[in-house]
Amino acid sequence: MTVFDAGAVVLATAACVTDISAARIPNTVTLTGVIAGLVAHGALPQGLGLAASASGAVAGLAVFLPFFALGGMGGGDVKLMAALGAWLGWPAILATALAVAIAGGVLALIVALSRGYLGQAFGNVWRLLRFWSVAGVRPEPSLTLEHGRGPRLPYAVPILLGLLVTLWRR
Repeated sequence: MTVFDAGAVVLATAACVTDISAARIPNTVTLTGVIAGLVAHGALPQGLGLAASASGAVAGLAVFLPFFALGGMGGGDVKLMAALGAWLGWPAILATALAVAIAGGVLALIVALSRGYLGQAFGNVWRLLRFWSVAGVRPEPSLTLEHGRGPRLPYAVPILLGLLVTLWRR
């Protein structure tokens, strides 16, 4: 494990702690993570360089930004992916995003099953697809994080799991 991998793991772990305990990931965690990743890659001789780190941050931001824009994901989760992108670079953050999506789906199913919410969750997906077919792809107000009534999943947990899977597969 490189110093850059370790920085990403520390960052994702800190985000998990705050997301589980306070249901949010503070800007101080994500902004510090972005800056530290950029500085580390720009200053350390084995780093990717500032441009590659910045492109990783942009890729990390872009990958989940549509879900935030549709009201299905919190902004802290999106900013955490940007910060991890600064540590990992763009190819690794894209692989991480795929692993995160799989981990998030599995954990969401587990949470829905354990809380007796699975039928409602599938009903909500169907309702969202019908809404989009009529109104176009935009937030359906009653199904956003802000207004939804379903169980919450601290998404920093699947982000950490996806990161660990990506690092393990290297």
